[in-house]
Amino acid sequence: MSIIEGIKQEKVVAVIRKTTKENIVPILEALAEGGVHHVEITAETPQVNQIIEKAVREADPAMKVGAGTVLDPETARSVIMAGAAFVVSPTWNVDTLRLCQRYGIEHIPGVLTPTEISVACEHGARMVKIFPADSVGPSYIKNIRGPLPHVSAMVTGGITLNNMNDYLQAGSAAVGIGSNLVNAVQLKSEADYQELTKRAEDYIRRANS
Repeated sequence: MSIIEGIKQEKVVAVIRKTTKENIVPILEALAEGGVHHVEITAETPQVNQIIEKAVREADPAMKVGAGTVLDPETARSVIMAGAAFVVSPTWNVDTLRLCQRYGIEHIPGVLTPTEISVACEHGARMVKIFPADSVGPSYIKNIRGPLPHVSAMVTGGITLNNMNDYLQAGSAAVGIGSNLVNAVQLKSEADYQELTKRAEDYIRRANS
């Protein structure tokens, strides 16, 4: 199964910020136990390449470890060399998409307007990221899907357990969840990781209900 098909099937992508080499594997283990198997580690994270390398090397092979907040092709190549299975951006940059295509890696570019969505798809993006979703709301996704029913979109930005299904029912193929799911700096104890597993279960259950 391709990365994009896996994301569409599971519907939830965890966006992990401020993680470290010490806690990334426990985070991924807790998420996997809760049913979340697609994660993006954001590129502004210190030592992100080493963190991705460790995640790919030591985490459950079922985990698909991507890189997020990738702004340019140079960063894209760096995280791909570290082992990122997919690349997500908050913005549209055709050179980043082309770089990912060169390496056979899925790129999910950040877009907002119908024009940006269409241009990204015309250049070969198989999924786009509508960001920031909470600035436009679920009705915007529904309206976009009218003239652009072929577009697979992941929404990110302000997505919570309570509003997630509003976006999915409006036509979003998946949701990206940040600190509402994973708050890396607050994970200290075994109980914290157990709670993370429970949150992951809640998101997966509701997304597929």
